[in-house]
Formats: sequence, structure tokens, C-alpha cells
Amino acid sequence: MRAWVDLTNSPHVLVMRPIIERLRARGWEVDVTARDFAQTVGLLDRFGIEHEVIGHHRGGGRGAKAMGLASRSAALTRWARGRGFDLAIGHGSNDITVASWLLRIPCSTTFDYEFATVQHQVNCHLANGVVVPDLIPAERLERFGAKGKLHQYPGLKEEYYLSDFEPDPSIPASLGIDTSRPWAVVRTPPVVALYHRLENDLFGRALELLSDHQAVVLPRTEEQREQLAEVPGLIIPEGAVDAQSLVALADLVISAGGTMNREAVALGTPVLTVFAGKLGAVDEHLVKTGKLGQLTSPEQAIPVRREADSSFQRVRRDPDEFLQLLMRPLSSTGVRE
Repeated sequence: MRAWVDLTNSPHVLVMRPIIERLRARGWEVDVTARDFAQTVGLLDRFGIEHEVIGHHRGGGRGAKAMGLASRSAALTRWARGRGFDLAIGHGSNDITVASWLLRIPCSTTFDYEFATVQHQVNCHLANGVVVPDLIPAERLERFGAKGKLHQYPGLKEEYYLSDFEPDPSIPASLGIDTSRPWAVVRTPPVVALYHRLENDLFGRALELLSDHQAVVLPRTEEQREQLAEVPGLIIPEGAVDAQSLVALADLVISAGGTMNREAVALGTPVLTVFAGKLGAVDEHLVKTGKLGQLTSPEQAIPVRREADSSFQRVRRDPDEFLQLLMRPLSSTGVRE
């Protein structure tokens, strides 16, 4: 049996790492392709996952995204033709969904934010399986073509891929953090995403305040890195780092991206979202239950020493259960899992 996994953004490496490992443990051959964007390639290198880089991000405009989808899907189709794949898997990757549809390869797509409309119009219509959290109401996805192919899992995706994770206590000091003082981890907004507002003044004011405190800022792009370098006092790591250890050990996490917010929730770290778009069902639930805060004033960004929370119990979910859902298209095509 042979599987193909395509990774187009940094968080996808984290989600798919245990999936790749478990497929290989079952005796599958797994080929990995990656788009050169953000820290995707750097994280693959850090985890020692062999991969082939195909294509790069074309920009945040609709025209650029359309061109990127067409060109990279075509490149993936040429690359995958004749390789005998039994299953293709992507986390929000339109490219692998289009290529798999063209090549008639059973394909599963997974995501946990339901309002990326353009992305889901492609993925949900063309994929054979759509795997999402059960917190997302099924009716929100039916208009995208997910009816009849929707498979839902309990909890957060982060509780699955972090199931075997333990933080490395040496990581903060390696970046110059004095752990005897409060410190924060900050993730910048996904400025190239169509569903995210391009400017967030509140976030900028918070960064200015954090320049007088200890804050590790994780940019998404080189352009962001250059802009952040103009703000004195911020710690900006070079290349891909063990961000999960930073999240687990920090006194505060501030993120405009959903994955790092939910990693903080899964690891028990206080977290504030500065996401400027429409909250999805998962984050709506986390806000309502008090697990995810919302940044409403810059002063909230100043970290304070975190006290141990005796009520917090970490949830570790079995990635094999996630994998089983991703493999459902094999049953419908008559291929033995």
C-alpha cells in the first residue's frame, strides 16, 4: 500500500507527523510533498521527514492564489502520475485534492476552520473523505459538498498530534529567555490568508508593549521577520524551532492563528487570540468555555507569572483514531485498509 501526503503550511507538518509514522508502522510506503512556505520545509527537516519540495506560495490575492492552485496542482499531477498511490491525504491542501481527483486517487482532506470558503469549495467537492472536529455543525459544510463524505472526531486535532509530546525545558534558555521572569510566545497573523483581515492595529500595539518584556515572536514569512526586526526587544528565532515546547512552558501565548491557540489550550497555557476573522465553531466553543481568551486591549499582552492550575488535566487522544477516519475512502473504493 502506498500513501501520498501533501503539506502546504507549517502546522500541517505537526498534524501529519504521527499519521505518517503510523502508516509506515502498518507497512505502508509514504511519499511526502511540500510547498515552500513559512516554516513547512524547516519543520520537515527538524522532524527528519523525507520530502520533495514542489512549488511555493504565490501571494495572498485571489488572482495569485488561483494561479498558485493551477500551477502547483498541475505540477503535483505530473509528479504523482504512475506512482501507484492508494490514498492521498492533505490538511486543507487544495493542490493534492485537485491532483488526486484528476488521477482518480482516493483522497481525504482535513481541516478545523469552516469559514475558509474558497478552500472548502474545492476540497469538499473533490475529496472522497472530509475529516473535521465534531464541534463543527455538519450543516455548515454541506453547502461545500461534504454531505455523505463527512467524518468527525471528538476533541481538538492538537490533542491527537501532541499525544506523545513532552516539552523540552532547555528550549527557552536556548533563545535567551530568563525563565525566572514572565515571558510570552507570540504568533503573527496569517496575512496572506483570504479569510483573515490584513491589518490588525491591536496586535501591533500589543507588540510595541511587549518590546519592554520577554516575548518570543514567531513570524510566518520573511517579510514579517524583516518588519519585526524593526521592533527592539523582541526575540525572533532563526528558522524552525520547537514551538510546542515554547507554548507549553510560556506564561502566556498570543496568536492570530488557530493552531497555536489550540496547542496552548491542549497544553494548559493561558492564551489570547487576536484572530480578526470570523471565529469557527471550535474556537467559539473554547471562548465560551473560558479556555481561550480574546485580546481586547494591548495591556492584556503583558505576561504575568503563571500559577500551576490543579484543575487542568491534559487530554491525549490516540492518533490511530484520527488515521482511521482519514483512511475511510479506502473502504468506499473496495481497497483493504
